[in-house]
Amino acid sequence: MRLLFLGDLVGRAGRNAVIERLPSLVEANNLDFVVVNGENAAAGFGITEEILQDVIDAGADVVTTGNHVWDQRDTLVYIERQPQLLRPANYPAGAPGRGANLYRARNGANVMVANVMGRIYMDPLDDPFSSMERILEEFPLGHVADAIIVDMHAEATSEKQAMGHFCDGRASLVVGTHTHVPTADHQILVGGTAYMSDAGMCGDYDSVLGMDKEEPVNRFMRKIAGGRFTPSLGEATICGVAVETDDRTGLATAVSPVRLGGRLSQIIPEFWEGV
Repeated sequence: MRLLFLGDLVGRAGRNAVIERLPSLVEANNLDFVVVNGENAAAGFGITEEILQDVIDAGADVVTTGNHVWDQRDTLVYIERQPQLLRPANYPAGAPGRGANLYRARNGANVMVANVMGRIYMDPLDDPFSSMERILEEFPLGHVADAIIVDMHAEATSEKQAMGHFCDGRASLVVGTHTHVPTADHQILVGGTAYMSDAGMCGDYDSVLGMDKEEPVNRFMRKIAGGRFTPSLGEATICGVAVETDDRTGLATAVSPVRLGGRLSQIIPEFWEGV
């Protein structure tokens, strides 16, 4: 099975780049399942239902989130009618929406996607590891799920790496989001799980984490807010990770970063046919 995960969409530049290019990527490379982190899609803060639908219509099968999931207040309502939108599973009981779900891939396989959030330098949610354990017990790889994708939305690389090893052999892919910078540690762990500490963002890299440079620099220098953070509108780089899995086990057989367009060096997976 061919899986694609794209990192945090940041503002108009990031979402437009993905919406415009994703359909051709899916078709040209026979992608079976696509997950996109969309928590910064609406002017950098959360995601609206309209934007969510645009991303799904472009080819995303699931949209994950993180600490900005409730920034658009309407999300508290519409998430209940949008099973393709996930919020972190380790929110306390009673939070709207769902943190994991089983979906049907284009090839007919069952793919489970889970979204959890770290606690180091983040909002103090419930334990992501115990939450993930319950999810993996409910959707065992090779039995209930043919593939499992885990979005670990976290600040600390140590916490992301720990989650990768925690899920090793029980998930197809564990990938980090939130820090908006693609890491160089893509690998297949000893148990067969593909891992990458951060997928990076889909946004303009002539920026500070996707935001216009002036205000972040001003705040670092003066420690005083001079205005609002606004997403940078230059050409976006689409960043993520591509994985191929064994149809028998659901474990990874190949993993590669994806970087297309914009300022960063380009990376096209060797096992893709085209872009």
